[in-house]
Order: sequence, then structure tokens, then C-alpha cells
Amino acid sequence: MQVFISTGEVSGDLQGALLVSALHHQAAAQGIDLEVVALGGDRMAAAGARLLANTTSIGAMGLIESLPFVWPTWRAQTRAKQHLRANPPDVMVLLDYIGPNLVLGRYARRQYSDLPIAYYIAPQMWVWSPWPGQTRRLVEMTDRIIAIFPGEASYFKTYDVEVEWVGHPLLDRVQMAPSRAEARARFGLAPETTAIALFPASRHQELRHLLPPIFAAARRLQAELPDVQFLVSLSLSRYRETVATAIAEHGLRATLVDDDALAVIAASDLAIAKSGTVNLEIALLNVPQVVLYRLNPLTMWIARRIYDFKAPHISPPNLVLERGLVPELLQEAATPDRIVAEARRLLLEAEPRQTMLTGYTEMRRRLGEPGVAERTARTILTMAGR
Repeated sequence: MQVFISTGEVSGDLQGALLVSALHHQAAAQGIDLEVVALGGDRMAAAGARLLANTTSIGAMGLIESLPFVWPTWRAQTRAKQHLRANPPDVMVLLDYIGPNLVLGRYARRQYSDLPIAYYIAPQMWVWSPWPGQTRRLVEMTDRIIAIFPGEASYFKTYDVEVEWVGHPLLDRVQMAPSRAEARARFGLAPETTAIALFPASRHQELRHLLPPIFAAARRLQAELPDVQFLVSLSLSRYRETVATAIAEHGLRATLVDDDALAVIAASDLAIAKSGTVNLEIALLNVPQVVLYRLNPLTMWIARRIYDFKAPHISPPNLVLERGLVPELLQEAATPDRIVAEARRLLLEAEPRQTMLTGYTEMRRRLGEPGVAERTARTILTMAGR
């Protein structure tokens, strides 16, 4: 049996790896000889997928930001199409990664009308999409939406497509996190040290738009809090030189940490992070956070003026709760002044900190129960068996 998975970027590789491991576990339990072929990253390969192309660094948020990735995306898609023509899979799984996956899914549907196609972790068009046609195209090519958010499931149930809500896979991942004491010992942090986690970038564009305000705010916090130590999480090794140079230029007392986000979070008293999957990891490990995001100004102008872009929330914790629990600083609001003000409030004032932690408890209840990857794998293997 062959399962084909298509995803991209760091978060897709992370979620994909959990799924690949679960697929192999479930296949072994059912006596299935399984091959997983994928567009993804090193985590998925380590979990047992055969990669056709590494797509962890191919991706961007926004129109202008996507232009440099047109050619590498085309090459990865071409390789995938060649494989699909020569080796039709038993089931296709599209995971997040909206633009490329819409193209590849529609291609597969035209080639094989009876190929089961599942969309796992559907794009968050249920929150922000100004293009209803995009939703229609997605459901027309998809046999089943495997939803991770309750709001996502409710949205797609209004369309003519099967929907299954499985819960959020990070419930499985955070069980691998070290305790606070173990994590702080790993980084040599004294009990009195205030540790702040910085998550500036998982996409190349974020090195330009998000790293500068985050590090400028960190420099100011360091001047105010003499015992502070920063833990900077590195999502891709190719960003190391850029991030290390920025740490030195800002004079930060910081440890640069490769591929150990859960330990970075567990050791910290506060996180300052870009909007993304990491916000849920932070919340599930009960660490207060400040969230921000910036796009190219032209991209944001086009989105607001031409497409009437409006998003009630940009971070997953707020999307789950449907209210503003976590402070979100978007575009013009993502300044060092605002980051410092929000960080200081969460570090030094007990009431807002406790309010956020209480909200995290409610959020966790809404995410379902652990065992998400195994439930998803069973569904996918059942689809393949048809």
C-alpha cells in the first residue's frame, strides 16, 4: 500500500512526521506492507517517508513574498506529478500548504477520478479566506476533510464533503516535552534567571520582517531585567548564521538552540513568537506569550485594499477560543515598544499572567484528546483500503 503525502514549510514537516510515524505503526498493527512517499522535510524522512523533494524552506506568506519560491515550487510539483503518473498511490493526503496543494490535488483528481484524497489540517480559509471560490475548489477535489480545529470542522460541514474532527496533533507532540526543571538544567539556567524564548522565523521572509523588532525588544528587556537570559529557537539550520549575527549585533545574552523547541518553551517564563503552530505549543506548555506578525507592506496593502482582508485573530490559541486571550501585534502594531509593553505586563503583573494560563486550560479542552495522529492514520488507511 502506498500513501502519498504533500506538505511544506517547517510546521508541515513537523505535523507530517507525527502522521508518518502513526501510519507505520497502524500499518504494522494491521499487517499492511506500507510505503509513504512525500513532499516534506527531514523530520518526515526520519519518521519513515521517502522524500521526492524537501519543501521545508519552500513557502511564504503573502503575494510578494511568494515570488522567489515560484521556481522551486514548480520543480517540486513537477517531480511529484511524474511520480503520481508512474506510481498511482492508494490514497493521497494533502497537509496544509494551501497554494501548492490545491494545484497538486486538482492534478491528481483529473488523473485519477477514483483516487481517495484527504485534506488533513485544511488551510485556515474558515478564518480568513476572502475567496469563496478557493474553498469550493478544495472541497470539489477532496473526499474527506480531517479537521484539527472545531471551527474548521463546523465550517467545512456546510459544504458537500465528508468531515471528521480528530483533535489537534500537538496534543500528542507536547507529551514529549521535558519538565521545566529538566529543560532549565539542559540550558544551564539558574533558578533565579528569567528565561524568555524567542521564536523569530520559520520562513525566510520572517528573518527580514520579524527578527528585527523581536531582537530590538529583547535588547530593551535585557536592559531592564539584569537577570534575563534569552533562548532563541532555530527552526532551520540554514538560518543559523543570520540569527547568530543578529544576536551579536544586538548584544543579547542568548543561547541559540537547534531543533529543540519544546525544551526551549518548557524552560521559559515568557515567549515572544511569530504567529504560527508554535503558539499552540507554547500554550499547551503553559507559558505566557506575545504574538506578532508582519508582511511586506505592499502585500498587506493589496490584501486590505483589494481583497478586503480581515482576520479576527491570527494566532491558533485565539482561533480556538474565538477571543483575544493572547496579545496579537499585527503589521504596524508589531513594534519593539508594543512588544516590550506586553512582555513586561506578562512578566511583572500576576493578574494578566494568570488570566492567560486559565484561558490555556479552556483552550486545551477544546482541542480534543491525545491520540490524534493514530486516529488520523486509521482513517487514512481505511480510505486507502477502499
